Amino acid sequence: MTDPAALCDVVAGVATITLNRPDSKNRLDAAAMAEVAGHLDACGADDAVRVIVLTGSGTTFCAGADLAAAASGAADGFVGSGPQGLVRLLTAILDNPKPVIAKVQGHVAGGGNGLVAACDIAVASSEALFAFSEVRLGVAPAVISVVCLEVMDRRSAQELFLTGERVDADRVREAGLLTKVCPPEALDAVVGGYVKLLTAGGPQALAHSKDLIRRVPRLSRADAFDVTAELSAALFGSDEAREGMTAFLEKRPAAWVSLT
Repeated sequence: MTDPAALCDVVAGVATITLNRPDSKNRLDAAAMAEVAGHLDACGADDAVRVIVLTGSGTTFCAGADLAAAASGAADGFVGSGPQGLVRLLTAILDNPKPVIAKVQGHVAGGGNGLVAACDIAVASSEALFAFSEVRLGVAPAVISVVCLEVMDRRSAQELFLTGERVDADRVREAGLLTKVCPPEALDAVVGGYVKLLTAGGPQALAHSKDLIRRVPRLSRADAFDVTAELSAALFGSDEAREGMTAFLEKRPAAWVSLT
């Protein structure tokens, strides 16, 4: 039997989704993209899951598109349904109600950068190298540009998209792609620290905060105030907010903190 393209393990409210094809550098073929998206959807709908961590196995986090399938013209490759499969996967991260952390343990190329950009928080090993390698293959970082250009500054995007140069993690952190870079031996601890911070927030509050980050910049000022004023009133009147404010006043952890 073929090993699954992705693994999902839930422990104490934290779901870890692991790209599981190290021999192929965790390339994004149709099966891998569908499996990861399915795990993301399932975790997003599971009340027992508070935070999702996306990582890879082996020395590569994700090397991007399956080039063999693309070169052969396979129907489910990137000359066929592959781009829509990647859209589906990125959307499963972006629209997930749970915070998603990219735990980048290894190298990243091509479409793998899109997975990192789509996550809410991205922590990388200082040994990881990154490349927007598409131009050197005669293609462009098309689909992933939608998520990468939302977090990267323009000058860095111009340099990295157009040269395809392989750079270190500190360079892409400066560009906005990463939240933090740490030594490889500290990666678990740094990601664990973010998990602890995120699980201190209310599940409903986290989902709405994630949605605001995405929606508000696209609205006019008047529309943004209308939407956010209505949301604020609804949230302050919710059971979750009542519990959170009561816990604060009573100087105790909110009920959701004990769920993990």
